[in-house]
Amino acid sequence: MADSAIVKPQPISGFPEWLPEEKLVEERLLRVIREEFERYAFTPLETAAVERKEVLQAKGVVEKEIYALSRLAAEAEGGDAGTEMALHFDLTVPLARYVAQNFARLVFPFRRYQIQKVWRGERPQAGRFREFYQCDIDIVGNGALGLLADAEIPLVINAIFERVGIGRFLIRINNRKILQGFLEHAGVPDPAFAQALRIVDALEKIGEAKVLVQLENELGLDADVASTILAFVTEEADIAKLKAFDGGPRYQQGVAELAEVIEGLEALGMPPENWTVDLSIARGLDYYTGTVYETRLVDHPEVGSICSGGRYDDLASSFTKQRLPGVGISIGLTRMLSRLFDAGLLTPGPKTPAAVLVTVMDRAQLADCLAIAAELRAAGIATEVYSEPKKLGQQLKYADQKGFRLAVILGEEEARAGRFLLKNLATAEQTDHPRAELVEAVRAQAARAATP
Repeated sequence: MADSAIVKPQPISGFPEWLPEEKLVEERLLRVIREEFERYAFTPLETAAVERKEVLQAKGVVEKEIYALSRLAAEAEGGDAGTEMALHFDLTVPLARYVAQNFARLVFPFRRYQIQKVWRGERPQAGRFREFYQCDIDIVGNGALGLLADAEIPLVINAIFERVGIGRFLIRINNRKILQGFLEHAGVPDPAFAQALRIVDALEKIGEAKVLVQLENELGLDADVASTILAFVTEEADIAKLKAFDGGPRYQQGVAELAEVIEGLEALGMPPENWTVDLSIARGLDYYTGTVYETRLVDHPEVGSICSGGRYDDLASSFTKQRLPGVGISIGLTRMLSRLFDAGLLTPGPKTPAAVLVTVMDRAQLADCLAIAAELRAAGIATEVYSEPKKLGQQLKYADQKGFRLAVILGEEEARAGRFLLKNLATAEQTDHPRAELVEAVRAQAARAATP
């Protein structure tokens, strides 16, 4: 092939491709997330990657964030086939469409989890991508949904992050009605609520000074009013104190709902050190109507939010007249992994999912080596056979580079005696075992090699 025909390989900005050892970490986390979602009785769901534009835009999503879908040949054929469709930018709007569409066939409360890639037309930067995995759970009610559901959602997230082992984390909880009621009490006009909440929600990112400037300049609020709002969202939350404040009906409803969620958390046994009430949590999306969540790492705030969500009482109103309130939360897995890798909180390990490499010292023993691998796999032990005709030293170097824990060595003498050698690649310790004890010996050694 001529050099001019070679297309230079280069990554596409915002579309991550992990190395093998990083992908294995991602797969481990996906397994943990899926197991915990199902442990709490959430059912798997997968919707199409493509939705109609009108579905995605039903909740006012900015057009520039949506990737439209069309065929390259459509224009040449004189049509625009496919241009009414687009890739989904999250999993909540497709859920609303799905539940409205299948309302008569679902059992409510409907508990689903969904783990899929989503696409957003964002400017790529550290921890932000155009394509990423999102892991969602939602509980959707028919007509009504009790607030115990809002308390159960953080419990699932707590179980996941405790298993993943990423250090101390804190699930911060609030209710948007409290903020809306306080804004109303402070004299902020109703049409400005959405923008005010977005400004408040950016507090941790932009700081108090910029929040004040934006409240004054973008919303035209008096400096005293802006300062009052900032003081309210930054003070330590106390339910008794919140109840004592006469902030109007919407405010009092939000406080009552938050108090009920807190009672649920305590009744469910949520560890108190892993959650807190934070009045500055507002969430930027307008479809949240009550409880909102955001999770951060205590010792690494620079990582940012690793999980967020909340209550939506009318998300499906664009698709059905049925009232379908719900509550859910989402882990942006790809974003989270990127930040955790950068912070050194998750370290990529082996480049293989297998624990054992079966070496081949002599092609005359190949059949025996293949039989060993088959026996180990049948016992549930992930195994690779080194198939290339290379010296044992090169095979062991390969094993070390890929991160195998053990190597099975079978030479002519071992094969004749009905035995095999088992090498711990971390310690270089080599032991001799009867062939009949293959599975037991490998299993015992693999367990020891995996222990820190």
